[in-house]
Amino acid sequence: MSFKKYIKAVGTGPKGNRDLAEAEVIDAIELILENKVTQAQIGAFLIAWRTKLETDDELTAAVKALKKYIKFTKIENSLELGYSFDGRENNPFLFPLYENILKEFHEKNKDITPLNLVISGDFLQPAKNGLTTKDIFNSIDKGQYVHYFDRIEYLKELSDLTKLREELGLRTVFNTIEKLLNPASSDFGVTAAFHKPYVKKYIAMFKEYYKDVIVLKGAEGSPEVFSNGKYWEEVDGQVIEIQFSLSDFGITYDKTYENISLEEALEIVKNPSDEILKLAKFNIALYLVFAQRVNNLEDAWKRLN
Repeated sequence: MSFKKYIKAVGTGPKGNRDLAEAEVIDAIELILENKVTQAQIGAFLIAWRTKLETDDELTAAVKALKKYIKFTKIENSLELGYSFDGRENNPFLFPLYENILKEFHEKNKDITPLNLVISGDFLQPAKNGLTTKDIFNSIDKGQYVHYFDRIEYLKELSDLTKLREELGLRTVFNTIEKLLNPASSDFGVTAAFHKPYVKKYIAMFKEYYKDVIVLKGAEGSPEVFSNGKYWEEVDGQVIEIQFSLSDFGITYDKTYENISLEEALEIVKNPSDEILKLAKFNIALYLVFAQRVNNLEDAWKRLN
């Protein structure tokens, strides 16, 4: 089928636009990833589709299309942390601290099944500047419990679209679907959302690939929290909301940065303050709950301390 038909379907305007069927979405994504259409056609389609607003069914089909191209490497007993692929400017990354926290935790809690964390990264994607998980992982040592997957290795076809996406300079469908593609075949997945409508979208898109998917109100589109927040999960077909307050765990943190540099971010985790360490532990407590290693945050926090 001509790719122009897909551009017309999403880019004609409010009266002429229509939703794409699953087979059409899959075909369009395959044509894009395999470079069987021009860069101009790809750009026109992605922007028009975003303007039309992708439906939940279209997003789910797009995820299904990408799965065909992923090189999977199984990490047992793992939770995937779905970080955004655009930049972080206002907070350091906490995950460099997770390795030692998990090592100490599992040495003291032999009754708990080990928890591995999986993080993916790539070159900076639009629509904002800043640091990426790839920047950090290229600067730290690898460990036993935190595993990094570089997209240029597990999904090169999507990584190769980086230049085009930079030229567009706008969010596209790929920004929405790329955070939880599960290259490690993890049992559990957690990602972040700023806007509540996206909670149901993320759960609908990814739930068939995990035992459970949790959506967290995290910092800068990442599954890391630096302040009071909430998370959502689907229970018996209903999306429930659970709130938490850092003060309940003795954490008071109000530090913010502006255009944090790689050097600053690395120094913070190389010589962490007590509050940064508490924050990192609290995030691990959340992950232990999400991965069903403990029953609640209070139990996780007690064991971690």
